[in-house]
Amino acid sequence: MARVLIIGASRGIGLETVRQALDAGHRVRAFARSAEKIALSPPTLEKMNGNALARADVEAAVRGVDAVIQVLGVGAGELFRPVRLFSDATRILIAAMEAARVKRLIAVTGYGAGDSRGSMSLLQRVPFQLLLGRAYADKDVQERMIQASALDWTIARPAVLTNGARTGRYKVLVEPATWRNGVISRADVADFLVKQIEDRSLLRKSPVLA
Repeated sequence: MARVLIIGASRGIGLETVRQALDAGHRVRAFARSAEKIALSPPTLEKMNGNALARADVEAAVRGVDAVIQVLGVGAGELFRPVRLFSDATRILIAAMEAARVKRLIAVTGYGAGDSRGSMSLLQRVPFQLLLGRAYADKDVQERMIQASALDWTIARPAVLTNGARTGRYKVLVEPATWRNGVISRADVADFLVKQIEDRSLLRKSPVLA
């Protein structure tokens, strides 16, 4: 089993990934500004308080791990201001991983990031740009940084997120011709992320999940 660092571990997809990674038998280092509040306490879980934008925190977090799962998010109130969290945090993370010789990175962006935006219809693209344009412009930069790195990366692009149960019945759409919008539960996104810890079939791929 692997030693896994999960960045953004205190809520949403990140917290669900912590749960599922532990259930799968991995040793988990949960990294978040409020990691100590995570209501889990198995011996294979290490809670590490830290800021994804603080270089020293991230450098400490990546030491001794086999893989990193990066799950970042911004609040609704931040969507209407310039967003730099995704690119700034990823720049710090890539440098820290390279220095620590940690190769495996599994990152979450979203459907509409990078070249997946071209598969949206005009009716989808207009409200997407109005509501999420600033955040996804920064996710575009984030993806380019990851893709240009020498890391063993996989980028997950989930469609519209729900709080539904883990079903395992989601689609992993690798080929651009198959990309489409849809819905997927955070628990199913976590299921995909945990599988990628040991599954190398999607190295240097950016599938859409729906």
